[in-house]
Amino acid sequence: MDDARGSTADQPRLLTPRQRARSQTVADIVRLGRQHLATDGAAALSLRAVARDLGVVSSAVYRYVESRDELLTLLLIDAFGELGDEVDAAVAAAPEGDHLGRFLALGGAVRTWALREPASYALLFGSPVPGYNAPAERTTGPGTRVIISLIGILDAASRAGQLAVVGPSPQLPPTLAADLEAIRREFGLAIPDELVARGVLVWSSLFGAVSFEVFNQYGPDTFRAPHELFDHHLAVLAGTAGLPAQSS
Repeated sequence: MDDARGSTADQPRLLTPRQRARSQTVADIVRLGRQHLATDGAAALSLRAVARDLGVVSSAVYRYVESRDELLTLLLIDAFGELGDEVDAAVAAAPEGDHLGRFLALGGAVRTWALREPASYALLFGSPVPGYNAPAERTTGPGTRVIISLIGILDAASRAGQLAVVGPSPQLPPTLAADLEAIRREFGLAIPDELVARGVLVWSSLFGAVSFEVFNQYGPDTFRAPHELFDHHLAVLAGTAGLPAQSS
């Protein structure tokens, strides 16, 4: 007879008090690490300083985070996860069939998070930290959430017949065409190679526009309403991607 309460295997595994305490301590270290990232920058990040703010001796912190590089990795994963969560929530708030709306929501969420968390954005998309190499096996998944969300929006639009090349397109060189075909196969995309190439342009341009604003590359007085410039760029990028124009 089936047990209505479900089997033990179906129940989530509860953490022990020691495991909960360890998890909380690591979360506190990450929180303080993000604060130091904002005030001191990634290159000057120090576990000793984090330990001081945590109220413990530096040797105690090493029981939870073994090195500065490990702390940087935790900060990367945390920031990528936060950005991915906010993008996913913004995209999900738009109707499923509104591909343009979802695209605009994605771009707006990236900008909003980046302007609110410029230090974390710089860690993810700014200059590499000298002497640090992010472990791909731990950071690639979190780090590709936004591009995978963008790919999903464009692929859904293509399958719905709402993605099309507008204007002339240069012929794709053979090596590039092979690379684009490999991307299409990897993700199972129903998007022509030319629109895959344009999607890559949109991806790099989106983050380029955000970076210019976050790092103040336009200068302090060039644009009085930078959000209007970004919205204009995002609308242009939507057209570049092959999405239909927004109806007036």
